[in-house]
Amino acid sequence: MANINTENQQHKARIGIVTISDRASAGVYEDISGQAIIDTFTDYLTSPWQAEYRLIPDEKDLIEKTLCELIDQAGCALVVTTGGTGPSKRDVTPEATEAVCDRMMPGFGELMRQESLKYVPTAILSRQTAGLRGNSLIINLPGKPSAIRQCLDAVFPAVPYCLDLMNGPYLQTNEAVMKVFRPKN
Repeated sequence: MANINTENQQHKARIGIVTISDRASAGVYEDISGQAIIDTFTDYLTSPWQAEYRLIPDEKDLIEKTLCELIDQAGCALVVTTGGTGPSKRDVTPEATEAVCDRMMPGFGELMRQESLKYVPTAILSRQTAGLRGNSLIINLPGKPSAIRQCLDAVFPAVPYCLDLMNGPYLQTNEAVMKVFRPKN
């Protein structure tokens, strides 16, 4: 069994939520994708948590800086991004994520695309990925709010145990909404 840090069970988990959108960051439209992530985690989690929210344009250097700041300074054990995962030249979120990660977790992107293909044939155009920076997990999600929930529903069952293995905060969920996997010993 993972060595669960009981001290971290007492504190609010910090979760970084980053919306990457030129237009939303310029005020052209409201950021509903970031709110969709917050709403999803509010549904899932029963343990205390705090959102560290950022809204930034599709700029690789700024994405890298924001991911590093959320993990290295704000202490986020989990950072979830939305947007910037498509094939356009401005979609650079996966490259920025890879640049700041020590190791990549390709299974997350594979599962998210597989899940999204149940709904739209264009899911193969999405380049979601995930990776580890120190003791933190970064997950890139698509920008569409319904796809955010579909992708999180698919991968989140593994997220709390991943954080356990890295001595991160112990996330508890409302099992009627989100049942997570932890090995029984």
